Amino acid sequence: MKQGKRNIASSDIRNKFATNLEPIFRLATTCAGVQEFRLRLAEELQQAGSSASNPGKANIKRLVEFDGQTITEASTGREITLRTITLLWHFLNDHSEAAGLSTNFLIDVYKQFERLYVPTMPKPDKQQVTKWMRRWPVGTDERIMEARIRNRQRIIERLIRRVELRHSEKNRYVFPLGLSAEAKQHMVEEWWNDFRFHLSLAARSVRELNYMLGGNMLDELLAVYHEAQRKGIPVFVTPYYLSLIDTTGSEYDDASLRSYVFYSRNLVDAFGHIRAWEKEDAVVPGQPNAAGWLLPDGHNIHRRYPDVAILIPDTIGRACGGLCASCQRMYDFQSGRFNFDMESLKPKEGWDSKLRRLMRYFEEDTQLRDILITGGDALMSRNGSLRNILDAVYTMAKRKREQNKHRAEGEKFAELQRVRLGTRLPVYLPMRIDDELIGILHDFKQKAVTVGITQFFIQTHFQTPLEVTPEACLAVSKLQSAGWTVTNQLVFNVAVSRRGHTARLRQVLNKLGVLCYYTFTVKGFEENHAVFAPNSRTIQEQQEEKVLGQLDAETSLQMARLLEDSTVPMSRTIRRIMADCQIPFLASDRNVLNLPGIGKSMTFGLVGIMPDGCRVLAFDHDHTRKHSPLVEQMPVIYIKENKSVEEYLCQLSEMGEQRTDYESIWQYTDGRTEERFPFYEYPSPLNGITERYTHLASFVS
Repeated sequence: MKQGKRNIASSDIRNKFATNLEPIFRLATTCAGVQEFRLRLAEELQQAGSSASNPGKANIKRLVEFDGQTITEASTGREITLRTITLLWHFLNDHSEAAGLSTNFLIDVYKQFERLYVPTMPKPDKQQVTKWMRRWPVGTDERIMEARIRNRQRIIERLIRRVELRHSEKNRYVFPLGLSAEAKQHMVEEWWNDFRFHLSLAARSVRELNYMLGGNMLDELLAVYHEAQRKGIPVFVTPYYLSLIDTTGSEYDDASLRSYVFYSRNLVDAFGHIRAWEKEDAVVPGQPNAAGWLLPDGHNIHRRYPDVAILIPDTIGRACGGLCASCQRMYDFQSGRFNFDMESLKPKEGWDSKLRRLMRYFEEDTQLRDILITGGDALMSRNGSLRNILDAVYTMAKRKREQNKHRAEGEKFAELQRVRLGTRLPVYLPMRIDDELIGILHDFKQKAVTVGITQFFIQTHFQTPLEVTPEACLAVSKLQSAGWTVTNQLVFNVAVSRRGHTARLRQVLNKLGVLCYYTFTVKGFEENHAVFAPNSRTIQEQQEEKVLGQLDAETSLQMARLLEDSTVPMSRTIRRIMADCQIPFLASDRNVLNLPGIGKSMTFGLVGIMPDGCRVLAFDHDHTRKHSPLVEQMPVIYIKENKSVEEYLCQLSEMGEQRTDYESIWQYTDGRTEERFPFYEYPSPLNGITERYTHLASFVS
């Protein structure tokens, strides 16, 4: 992804301070040193009165307060000294110490002081947001489907040539001898509807990838992929998903697809020394994780909160339908724990006994109410493996409920109420959603409700409206027919952060009966630099675009009750809600960042701007949910973003966006974690549950 730059001289910015922000310029140039400048600046802000009517004042006060402080940056563990005001003083006094300052730093600092004198920019109206939304086509649009038919035919022709080279009897997909060209075409068209065919013929090398893309990979991208292969980064993209890519560059804007599956130079350079962003995922056997939880195995159960745990089975579920370029578990692919060797990932002889041990861990837990089965990808597991896992969960929940009958009030254990499956296969490989799978999901729900499990979620991952194809729509409909609620999690990278894109995706998914669950800010490690969108854009989207679909608290509760009615298709209910409330979509998702140690949050404040222009944010944990008691002992979480706001805006310009559409981004220096949409709340817990914690290290119990 090209990253543009604006040619702005530092002298021009200094002149703007002198002309447009003359009181600040005069104050800085009349102070004998930084300490005096900080002191007098704080006094000036204090005399200016309350910050309530001018958020810019509170922001500058915080920058002054933190200036000179040394903090520990959570993602790297490095100590950073914040010098925003110090560097500004040197710059305005034309000292040599400011000679190497990035213009990205100077622009952001100027914009923050400008807020003291310039009113907050008005928010775009509904008409403008709707106009932005209309820019983004959907995979079910006629012209998109026509382009995909051409893509598919090109790929099928290449798949025929690949199959012709297969002669082993072990291969499921081989041509009988003497088959005509027409018959081969027909056979591959039939195989196209078989998910196993796509897994078998997925592009696993840069050569195969370029071949299926018609030889249209740019030299720069080819070089990145050759280096990726040399470093051992897996390549795995299914023919189906490649049929979504526009190889001509003229049919439609597919940057949201490309940025999600094509690797960046940053990722390749970082691979080999990628670390776990979420500290809880780095586990030493026998020792508690970063949130204080003791786990039976460091690679099967991930845990942060008392009421929820992630289960990663030792099955083919440790693979995916494709490797996402910003995958939060990239370090697992780096270590080889996750891979695309399907044969090696088949359950080993000891998996059944290990599964029983993992279920005992859940059974003996006093607070657990929610299990998320993921990977990798939960639906990459074969049907038999998935059935065994769900049966084990059901049996565990049943035993736990029976045991509670013999426990006294105040000593009962929390019972399982929610089961979730994390999967991107409705997007990567929708033909995987076959009738046998639907039967397994249906049967599990039928018996699970008898032991108190009432919420059944498929958490999928549509990244763009282009992924909402007829095949994906059918997959979603099948999952819903099994009685499971389909929700969506979006990774808010640069391409999808463009004006109106996320709002449009919400609208398209809502019409299918899919509820949006999370919108994740990309994690800020260096491997994600090319695709990282600053948190300021996340809050801007929340306040200026998503706001069109927000409901008041009372209406949200009423809507949640309607959605809980399983006798009415969710798509019909959501459409009725949107019509009755006159909203273009239902803003049921929460904007969050997965933080090291403290979990999902978007409660932050700007505390510093680094010389390269990257912002440093201080995060607090999400106070709307239960945490491990350890969270109260944790220090403030400081995160240095890996891209400046100015660099991000230049990227958008290179993608054809108008900078003026994003100008209000500078004023979003604070965030607040949104309340959870009522439909996602857990049912009322069982009465008499113990307050005691199990599986928690003694130093936090």
